[in-house]
Amino acid sequence: MTFAWYAHLKALNHKPWIVAALISWGVALLEYLFQVPANRIGFQVLSIGQLKIMQEVITLTVFVPFSLLYLKEPLKLDYLWAGLCMVGAVYFIFRSRIG
Repeated sequence: MTFAWYAHLKALNHKPWIVAALISWGVALLEYLFQVPANRIGFQVLSIGQLKIMQEVITLTVFVPFSLLYLKEPLKLDYLWAGLCMVGAVYFIFRSRIG
């Protein structure tokens, strides 16, 4: 979803917003075709909360390199703090499985 939501800011900034929206929706549809079955499979062994936290960790893991390398955003200490918050969220949501 990172590409669908943010790539148009660089790649399609000269196009009308409706063109960017339609292309982004196409990319998002492709991603959803993978996400929906993955959630159904994952829900057989994980809770909704665990699936959501896992999604957010994956999103942050993809977003930071994407924003640095593709969008040429500067590296900020805030990314580290956000990552540490996600580590805490992973711990709390999965601690019942840890033992």
